[in-house]
Parts: sequence; C-alpha cells; structure tokens
Amino acid sequence: MQSLRVSDYMNCRPVTFSIEMSVAEAVERLLQSGQTGGPVVDDHNKVVGFLSEQDCLVQMIESSYYREQVCRVKDIMQTEVISIRPYVSVIEQAQKMLVAKPKVYPIVDDDGYLMGTINRSQLLNAIDMQLRDGYRIAG
Repeated sequence: MQSLRVSDYMNCRPVTFSIEMSVAEAVERLLQSGQTGGPVVDDHNKVVGFLSEQDCLVQMIESSYYREQVCRVKDIMQTEVISIRPYVSVIEQAQKMLVAKPKVYPIVDDDGYLMGTINRSQLLNAIDMQLRDGYRIAG
C-alpha cells in the first residue's frame, strides 16, 4: 500500500481562484463546484495561496455587517500553503493529515505548478479500495 501515490487519486480539476477575483465570485465557484476550498493560482498556474469555505464565511459575515462587497481573494486567502508532490504515498499523506489542519492539499509538480488537489475523502477512498482488494486476495 505504500506504493499508492496521491496523483492516482487526486482531483485533476480542482476549483481555483485568482488573487484579484472578488470574494463573491469565489463563493459562487465554491458553491457550484461542491468543493470546500481550492488553490489560488497566478497567471502561470503556480500556487500562491489557498481559499477555503471558512475564509469566505468569515468575510461574508463581515460583509453582511458592513454592507461591503469589495473584498478580493488576495485579502482573505491563506498565504502559507502546504502543498505536496504527486509522488507522495497515500499512507504518508494520510498520516500527515492526522495532525495537520488542512483538509485539502494542492498537489504541485517540482516547479510549483498546480496539478490537482487531494482531500481526506479521496485518501480514505484510496486506502479503502486497497484494503478491499487485499481482503479479496486473502479470502
């Protein structure tokens, strides 16, 4: 099971955002995609931040108090992004997710270009599939 790579189970079409995008537009993208967050990328598809539902929720609550909708993604995105490489093992990443806070990780190549994302459900699914295959072989 150590040989399973995150790239085999990643979301190849994650929701993404640009730094100049309005938070209102970002919220629409999140809602339409059904994803809980996604990478903020520059014009070259390099990851420069991460935007989550929680980040947007905080801003939406503040906007409802002050009636302002001018906030941009760059104003609320997380800039310290923990990204992973496509060749990281599923088990290794699952173990890291037991202690680390992010629920979604951008997967980037060695040059920092976005390839996809992986979340807890996808890792759980990968491990479950392998365990089921192992039971079939053993049984």
